[in-house]
Formats: sequence, structure tokens, C-alpha cells
Amino acid sequence: MIVDSHIHLKHGDAAKTEYSPETIVAMMDAAGIDKAVVFAMSTTTRRSIEMAQEAMEKFPERLIPYVYALPHYERPVLAEIREAITGLGFRGIKIHYVECSLAEHIIDPVIRLAGNLDVPCLIDFGGRLADVERLARSFPGTRIIVAHLGQYQCREESLIDRCLSLAETYPNLYLDASGVVLIHKISEAVQRVGSARVLYGSDGPHLDPDTWGFARKELTKVASLGLDPVDETAVLGGSISTLLGL
Repeated sequence: MIVDSHIHLKHGDAAKTEYSPETIVAMMDAAGIDKAVVFAMSTTTRRSIEMAQEAMEKFPERLIPYVYALPHYERPVLAEIREAITGLGFRGIKIHYVECSLAEHIIDPVIRLAGNLDVPCLIDFGGRLADVERLARSFPGTRIIVAHLGQYQCREESLIDRCLSLAETYPNLYLDASGVVLIHKISEAVQRVGSARVLYGSDGPHLDPDTWGFARKELTKVASLGLDPVDETAVLGGSISTLLGL
């Protein structure tokens, strides 16, 4: 089973591009993806819940919802996050450094809640590896998925190497392989950390050249690595399935 662990109902690009659940599932069908984790960003926590819940209700066997954690001046969002997970069946939390500070007084309550509820946090750290280490060290009971091997489309091998070293040190760190352009580092991640903590994701949909073509291109990256079949199966879906208890 192929599971894409990183798909956007709403992106964080300048246009805040949205994709409908129908478009996402059509893309998955064309690319050969069985299930996908979906979430919305560039919106409030409440709206992210509404979008992901609608997607899950339309395609309950295909789409797996995450809730987006974003502070709100008018009310705490911890209750909304808790209800999404305990009441609506959401399976994880998405956090993005651009929209949400990773400072202790902002993000630590969310990371603590994730550990208490036994769900992972998928976090785009934007290369802020000091934050990766602080959170991994401070919350050993919370499973933290580091998006993009540390930084989106990173061409600095030393930064990815430092991220891999952190994952070797802290067993609660998982590595999301979406948006990786130095694809040999995905293979290195499997060798150093183990395929059980390396997760395929596309960071799609994108129109390059079209939605399903982009998804197939991201799948081909993993297939081109020549991984051991057991490891390839884990990266392409087994590991995230185990992590989420699918």
C-alpha cells in the first residue's frame, strides 16, 4: 500500500492554492497512491478542521486528516485540536514555522498535547535545527516528523546531515522525504536512521507538469534509489501506516 504522508488541501504559497478532495483523489488514482494524509494551512485551526473533515467524510477510506495548529488572538486553539483528534478522528497535527512561532511559550503546549493524545506532529522547521533538537529533547514522548529532511528543497548537504544526526540521536524523530531535491540523502536517511522512520510524501498537489504527473515524479524519486524491497515498502507506506495505526 502506498501512502502519501504529506498532501495539501491548502498550500502555503503566495496564492494560498487550494485543491478539492475530488482533485486529490483523482490525482492519487492516476498516480497509484492508495491513501494520503491531508491538511490545510494558511488558514485558522478551525477552518483547517472543517476542510480536512469534509475531505475525510467524502473519502473515508482514502484520506487521513491532520489538524493545523495556529495560535488565535481571540481564543485558545488547544481545545479545537483536542476535539479534532479525540472527537473527529484526526490522526496528527501539522505545524509550519512561517505561520506559527516555535518559541516555547507558543508551541510547547501543542507538542505536549500531541504526546498525551499519542499522535504525531508534522513540522516544517525551515532549517531551524536548534528547534528540532529542543523539541525532540524536551518531548521524548511525542513523535515529531521533520518535514523535507530539515528544509524544503535544501541543497546544503551539511544541513541535511545535521538533521540526520539528530534523528540518530533522538528516536522520537521521523523524517519526511517530501520536497527533497538531493534525493541520495533519502537513501542515506534510510541507511542511518532506518526505513521505519523515513516517510514518503509528495508535498502535492502541484501542477508540474500536472497533478498526477507531479505525484508520479515524487514516487519515481523513491523508486530510483534502489532500496532494499523491504525498506522501499516501508518508506512508501508501511512506516506511516504503522505510525498512524492504520
